[in-house]
Amino acid sequence: MQNLSEQCLSIIQKRPKNSHKGTFGRTVLVGGNAQFGGAIMMSAEACVNAGSGLTTVITDPNNHQALHARMPEVMTADWNDNELCDSVLASADVILIGPGLGEDEKSQELLTYIFQKQTENQLLVIDGSAITLFAKNDEELPHPEQTIFTPHQMEWQRLSGIKIADQTEEINQAVQEKLEATIVLKSHHTEIYSEQEAFLNPLGNPGMATGGTGDTLAGIIAGFLAQFASSVEVINASVYLHSYIADQIYYDNYIVLPTKISQALPYWMKQFEK
Repeated sequence: MQNLSEQCLSIIQKRPKNSHKGTFGRTVLVGGNAQFGGAIMMSAEACVNAGSGLTTVITDPNNHQALHARMPEVMTADWNDNELCDSVLASADVILIGPGLGEDEKSQELLTYIFQKQTENQLLVIDGSAITLFAKNDEELPHPEQTIFTPHQMEWQRLSGIKIADQTEEINQAVQEKLEATIVLKSHHTEIYSEQEAFLNPLGNPGMATGGTGDTLAGIIAGFLAQFASSVEVINASVYLHSYIADQIYYDNYIVLPTKISQALPYWMKQFEK
């Protein structure tokens, strides 16, 4: 397993002078039921601050007003409006589903719907409750090579069938090969599994153990994939920078709020741009 270092941040390139919002990708986030709207908002804030050119959130209409107030840069779509959602998804480069999605019948309908709409040219990030729903039901990934799962250890246990105590590099890699999707296994030191390669993020701290940290990471991954060439290196950079910023905050803060990580993204991306 290879340790990540600052070298992985070399994918952050200086923006071309002749740029427009379409240059940096279109990202669509799906999640946030009436109870867990904050999760998709944190993902959206991370995605925008990570540099996605256009970010749209498909969510419960109860969340629209709060989203507009907190992140006016984000567009919204009512997840009950099929025609609008069809149009939004058709233009996406990256789709993220799961933060705050829930596990009820509506949530399952949305996951199935996204599987039906994803094209072979679109990347799909599956996070949070969408992982649990996928693990519970007998569905197939439409484009596994274009899919990234971002489970914490219990979600990985549900998805892979591997008990937490048995989640070794060798066993995890074997399941990744069966799934054919990239796995970002979140823990105190996150591991990334992709095409027989495994990477370890040596950064991270106890201050990150708070709600929304994973939602924020998922948003960063989606935003990075939207604007940089799709590769495991881009995913590695997302994971590393998320923890790198958190470590800077933790130096003089007892808790690392996920929204503080998002707010710091533009500054640190500027420091590491090539």
